[in-house]
Amino acid sequence: SITPPPGFPAMRVPADNPFTREKAELGRRLFYDRRLSGNQTQSCGSCHQQRLAFTDGRARGLGSTGQMHTRGSMSLVNVGYAVTLTWANPSVRLLERQALVPLFGENPVELGLAGMEGVMLDRLRADARYPAMFRAAFPGAGDPINLDNVTKALASFQRSILSANSPYDRYQRGERSALSASAVRGMDLYFGERLECFHCHGGFNLTDSVVTATTRFEETPFHNNALYNTDGRGAYPPENTGIHEITQRPEDMGRFRAPTLRNIAVTAPYMHDGSIATLEGVIDHYAVGGRRVAEGPNAGNGNTSPLRSEFVRGFELSPAERADLIAFLNALTDPTVLTDPRWSDPFASE
Repeated sequence: SITPPPGFPAMRVPADNPFTREKAELGRRLFYDRRLSGNQTQSCGSCHQQRLAFTDGRARGLGSTGQMHTRGSMSLVNVGYAVTLTWANPSVRLLERQALVPLFGENPVELGLAGMEGVMLDRLRADARYPAMFRAAFPGAGDPINLDNVTKALASFQRSILSANSPYDRYQRGERSALSASAVRGMDLYFGERLECFHCHGGFNLTDSVVTATTRFEETPFHNNALYNTDGRGAYPPENTGIHEITQRPEDMGRFRAPTLRNIAVTAPYMHDGSIATLEGVIDHYAVGGRRVAEGPNAGNGNTSPLRSEFVRGFELSPAERADLIAFLNALTDPTVLTDPRWSDPFASE
């Protein structure tokens, strides 16, 4: 089983895919293997880079065939605790199933393996290491190299990526010198009712999209944070309407999952479409209670959107308070998860 970090609850793991170190190690190798893309140019790790908390630094993802995606790559840190996966799909809740989307999805193309499942498995069977690693991870199977086991191993590796050693975490565990006085003041602002940050980015994983081993009722929160209002009635750009794309309900326009703010200082640019470059820009957006886009096809004032979240109301910060809040957000970076060899690219050292 996965041992949760101090202060974290036990993780929910599917009964048909119990966690083992062998599965996670196999999944790590698969995660970084470019043979898991049709043209063998990308791996999962291409868009989820460890040094960037398993994001890629792009505003929007770029697939193996060069297709630009509409949304950015989400961080995989602590993803085993996410109740829903991806920015805006309420139905994708299992890492094992989610893995099929980047592997075989065609709109947009990510790894580009549509129609090539057999080719991918043959590549793995021909490798010198994989047969033994699959047998160790899935003992008793006749031919363990199959798609089901590939996704189970990838999911196991992703569940192992745990981040809980930021200065903020150490402060929570009693190391009072871990945070500067400025960061402590910023923490008080962050968790206060004046700014409302913690409503969507609270709890042990700094997000409200959470499931644990003891969760009885799964809540699947999505929020409209007033990033756009292109028609005066809350509309978002047509290629990025949030869960509205799935549900087609007018009230779901512009609603996206609130990502964890762990390691947020290294995961720029921000928002689902990477349209805000800096943490200072994010604070500006929330301070005015919704972004005003002055010109172009997405022009409009999010502040007047009838669909914006009740927690996006605007606030005032002094320059000193703004600096304190930034200090706290920087203190959410866990240097361990960015460098630990347990999650690094095994091909880089071969």
